Amino acid sequence: MATTFSSDGAEVMQRAPISTGAGRRPPTEKLDEFYEVERTTAFIRDNGFAKIALQFPDELLPDSVDVATRLESATGAKMYILGDTSYGSCCVDEVAAQHVGAEAIIHYGPACLSPCHKPVLHVFGHEPLDVMLCAEVFQKLHPDPQACVVVLSEVVYSHAIDDLASQLHPIYPNVVFSQLDSKELLDSAQSIFGLVRKFGRFFVIDEQHGFDNYTMFYVGGEGPELTNFMLSWNKCSFSSFDPKTGQGRWETVDVNRALRRRLYLVERARDAQVVGIVVGTLGVVDYLTVLEHLRGIIHQAGKRAYTLSVGKPNPEKLANFPEMDIFVLVACPQNSLLNSSDFYRPLITPYEMEIACNPARTWTGSYVTDFRHLLPGACDHIPFPDISEADTEPTVSLITGELRSTHLHAVSDAEPNSGMAVTCRSHMQAVAQFSPAASFLESRSWRGLERQLGQTAVTKAVRGRRGIAIAYEDEPCG
Repeated sequence: MATTFSSDGAEVMQRAPISTGAGRRPPTEKLDEFYEVERTTAFIRDNGFAKIALQFPDELLPDSVDVATRLESATGAKMYILGDTSYGSCCVDEVAAQHVGAEAIIHYGPACLSPCHKPVLHVFGHEPLDVMLCAEVFQKLHPDPQACVVVLSEVVYSHAIDDLASQLHPIYPNVVFSQLDSKELLDSAQSIFGLVRKFGRFFVIDEQHGFDNYTMFYVGGEGPELTNFMLSWNKCSFSSFDPKTGQGRWETVDVNRALRRRLYLVERARDAQVVGIVVGTLGVVDYLTVLEHLRGIIHQAGKRAYTLSVGKPNPEKLANFPEMDIFVLVACPQNSLLNSSDFYRPLITPYEMEIACNPARTWTGSYVTDFRHLLPGACDHIPFPDISEADTEPTVSLITGELRSTHLHAVSDAEPNSGMAVTCRSHMQAVAQFSPAASFLESRSWRGLERQLGQTAVTKAVRGRRGIAIAYEDEPCG
């Protein structure tokens, strides 16, 4: 067993203890069941993998050594434990796995189910679900036996959905239960009528009834997953059951208010002249393609774009780039809708950037959080209009009241944009190449400390300067 980012077996850095929130951890005697050791062992053996990366969220890290030891003993494969992922823990950290040459990744805990390049086995964990109580709450919220309802769930409760279906199907013939997406579905998806696929799930509805007339029943607690469902299907009513509290309710979150907030950010993006594209994932398929797509539409709209890779975005990191008027975050659907009220500049999604830049795209009431749906050939792609056909009349900003130009620019092959370019190396590693337009950012950027292990002499700590920066105690007066 090995840990990543070590040097000659010695620890490079002693980190502070991680608060693991042990409430989600299973008891020791149930580790094999919770972490599905038998299924994981079969996955490794059947595919002949020799190097495996085990990715744990912070709250499950204390169990990582026990799990890795059991898997090594059962398979003979080498296990590498990945912790503290560069981005959200729901995403598969393919970059860290690439560092150790892992052939596959076992991802533990809640997941966004975004597609990846490497083979991935998801082990969600078996969170307890009182199926009888959930069925009773469902009947109270939906007393009509002919109701058309789609049952969705957090991935940690997916193990109990079949039991819930056996309780409800005899009473509710029109209830549809979503299932986790599978590779087997890809071959037959085109022949299934009424198939709906979203966020790693799929279900089949009655097209005669109409999707917007279905009601959604969500098994799980409040969080970004439920928010994504409600924004994406904002014409449907939502009810929910929280297994931790045992309470059910109709969701009364003001989705329209949330959408109005997002449309305000679109107006801010229309006013922006300098856009920072923040890389929020390095593992989701097509993230490099969408970066190139965003730079193209931003340039066509007459704006400048700069690509920034800062790991997990926070207000302090992005405040280092005051030149940016707005940031667009490229991340998985669950991490895209950040509350940017604490940020120096707003953070928006690629879909909102498209509305701001592409005059052919108008607000239709539906919302797109999966950036892959915006790419050419995808279901929600809308190409830019020809420059000769575009409306060049200036528009008035709804925020400043000033006129703004709407001239479109052609994208040149020699100079696709005026910002940074991100290219792919070895299919997974990204490197940034600065263009002359970004030289001012490069000249003042802080590159971090060089480790220089064993090259720096060890000395005793000495007392430093005292006081405030404007007047240290040892500085001469006057």
